[in-house]
Amino acid sequence: MLKEESINRSELLHEAAFEEIEHTADRALRIYGSDLRELLVNAAHGMNSLMVKEPAATSRPVERSIELEAMDAESMLVEWLSELAFWAETEMLVFDSFDLHDVSPTHLKATIYGNRAQQLKKHIKAVTYHNLAIVRTARGVSATVVFDV
Repeated sequence: MLKEESINRSELLHEAAFEEIEHTADRALRIYGSDLRELLVNAAHGMNSLMVKEPAATSRPVERSIELEAMDAESMLVEWLSELAFWAETEMLVFDSFDLHDVSPTHLKATIYGNRAQQLKKHIKAVTYHNLAIVRTARGVSATVVFDV
């Protein structure tokens, strides 16, 4: 369920796709998007910024097709980021280009493209539900995601 959040017009001019925010023990990102589709893509880029400086360019980029099911938009955000973190942790694959073919709060079908990273600067153990809520803003939607590192 999307909640309403007020935001003034001057904040809109300075709003980025994502920003790292202070968190006591873990890492957290405030993520923005015009809609759920853009929020998911920006969340992936934000998580990548925590894990790697940049993926290693290879002559053979990697392509994967994924399909996810979730109970709601927040669960979809966690499932999406968890899937990407899984590939980074298990095969050092960092995906940085995304074709989201079918997006709803309960279903996602996508083709993702990336490369192998030389190393991860931070390992994402888990994408958490800690205080997770996708809220409506004047710009679209936003969420704060906490990562267990």
